[in-house]
Amino acid sequence: MTGWLPSLNALRAFEAVARHLSYPAAAEELRVTPAAVKQLVSKLEDALGTPLLERKGRGLALTGSGLAGRADLAAAMHHMNASVQKMREQEDEQRLIVSVESSLATAWLVPKLEEFRRREPNVTVLIDSSQQIVDLHRSTVDIAVRYGVEDNRDLIVNRLFDDQIFPACSPSLAQGPPRLSRLEDLKHITLIHWDLSHLEWAHVTRKWFGWESWLSQVGADELITGEGLHFSDYGLAVQAAIAGQGMVLASWPILREAVDAELLVCPFREKVTTDIGYDLVTTGDARDRPEVTAFIDWMLEAAGRE
Repeated sequence: MTGWLPSLNALRAFEAVARHLSYPAAAEELRVTPAAVKQLVSKLEDALGTPLLERKGRGLALTGSGLAGRADLAAAMHHMNASVQKMREQEDEQRLIVSVESSLATAWLVPKLEEFRRREPNVTVLIDSSQQIVDLHRSTVDIAVRYGVEDNRDLIVNRLFDDQIFPACSPSLAQGPPRLSRLEDLKHITLIHWDLSHLEWAHVTRKWFGWESWLSQVGADELITGEGLHFSDYGLAVQAAIAGQGMVLASWPILREAVDAELLVCPFREKVTTDIGYDLVTTGDARDRPEVTAFIDWMLEAAGRE
């Protein structure tokens, strides 16, 4: 009859016996008695209407019908076992996707991920460093780290860092000549600009990362700021500053480790504390998942240590 299948237990019993050509060996593998295995094979033979095994001396041999089905049945059992193992692994492994701006990912998050992996070895974290603001309700992203983006009441927001913006350069550039000690010295230094015009969220943050706006905040509007190096990627702008090519406006949470490592220094006392910062954002549905909660708690803990 097309579409009809015998008992799975009977098929498993026959496949084991066909490999071992022994009822006791098959019974040991299946963790049942030899009598139970023999009974299952007999039921399969009755259901098919043909013998599958026959006695040959003191052992067993496959009949023509048994030989006809042995290979395909062995392959089917292998695939079934593999599928069950994948389902078990999926149960054990949890996955989450984190959307974060590339400069923060590179400078702060990625170097710390090994710590989270040791704490939660069954959680796989995928970093999405797209510059776009994702819709957390309609995408596969579970958590976003956002800077200067207005909150949505449908989202859960936790402040990760407040921010402070200050000029930074390599130690050799700060030492000179000329030695840098006052903002007026910027007239003699190449300024490194981060071009935010291509970013959809830049209308909020441009005032902090544009030299003209920043200087206005500290009362130094008279300084000329248009010339210099321009980058669309903040990470490249920072690397240019580390290489001694000019002065960049630094975001403290992103560049703290570079400053601590003395790759960058701040030769001036002027700093601007912003009214925006870095926030962890997620949805209520995502927050109910234990791996999302674990990652958010870890991020807040890691930020709190700094």
